Amino acid sequence: MSNGAHEIIFRPGLEGVPVTHSAICDIDGLNGHLSYRGYSIEDLAAHSTFLETAYLLIWGELPTEEQLHDFEAEVQRHRRVSFRVRDMMKCFPATGHPMDALQSSAASLGLFYSRRAIDRPKYVYDAVIRLIAKIPTMVAAFQLIRKGQDPIQPRDDLAYSANFLYMLTEREPDPIAARIFDRCLILHAEHSLNASTFSARVTASTLTDPYAVVASAVGTLAGPLHGGANEDVLAMLEEISSPDQAAAYLKKAVENKQKIMGFGHREYRVKDPRASILQGLAEEMFARFGRDDMYDVATALEREASSLLAVKGIYPNVDFYSGLVYRKLGIPRDLFTPVFAISRVAGWLAHWREQLGANRIFRPSQIYTGKVTRAWCPVEERTLEMDA
Repeated sequence: MSNGAHEIIFRPGLEGVPVTHSAICDIDGLNGHLSYRGYSIEDLAAHSTFLETAYLLIWGELPTEEQLHDFEAEVQRHRRVSFRVRDMMKCFPATGHPMDALQSSAASLGLFYSRRAIDRPKYVYDAVIRLIAKIPTMVAAFQLIRKGQDPIQPRDDLAYSANFLYMLTEREPDPIAARIFDRCLILHAEHSLNASTFSARVTASTLTDPYAVVASAVGTLAGPLHGGANEDVLAMLEEISSPDQAAAYLKKAVENKQKIMGFGHREYRVKDPRASILQGLAEEMFARFGRDDMYDVATALEREASSLLAVKGIYPNVDFYSGLVYRKLGIPRDLFTPVFAISRVAGWLAHWREQLGANRIFRPSQIYTGKVTRAWCPVEERTLEMDA
């Protein structure tokens, strides 16, 4: 379509259209490589912690021992939320979705802390601390509140991931379980310009406060085309029910052109590197705490898919094994996406800071397809046929 001096190329969903420069995350989808700030996801999952990885994403470099100690201490000190936030959450309907509760709660933090002083380094640092610290507390709080219980206060003697599992399940987690959960958070912390991260950058470009930025990202993540796929994977595995049914299920789904949950990714043409790590974490969980029969169904389905789907570049993605790990950790199924948000807030904040560094408000164009040159008609002369 022509627009005077140049041709406009329309790409639905902005697919393949670069909209910003970024030094945060690099994805090589052809070879299955993912890195944060140049560090491979394999190395980070094996050697780092979530808070150390969050620091890397947001500030650009791995912290020194002193910087990491101070960062962890600040996050620990700000885990608690105001009683006013808790009272607000008690007014939410128990039947409400946890993602809606999280979006409202995250936005409410702006009432307490926002001064839109984004030109002040201390304000930026404090906002990062508060959001990373308080998001897990609010997720766990709503889980207990909707069950008619009072939220559990954070424990200062527990590390970040162990503390969340404690607040959620009301018991101190096994150290191995806490470490596996921490590694899961690392794997989900960042993944380039997906829908929620793009939403965060668009909101950030208006120079609003970071609490609104995170709330907008949570709202975007709540959509079924972005978050919640690992919930659907578990439902699919339960429908298949046994390994010997995997081949028939897959054959029928392919014939009916039905989406296979947990398979395929817009970025990857090989197995998602995060899926490989999560599969290993699932096996660690089962070795320690007992096997999940649905894991055998999952591996059988992956084997069958290697001949039917791999030729099309369709392999397991990050959602295929994560639900099995979360279920074994005692996380309710409808909290899988809020847990994703606990992790991804690190990536959202990294993109918020990067956007502020070279900001220009997002204002894409459009191709108008509506009616033109219409004559005004008085209301008494209008008919339904006129709008047909």
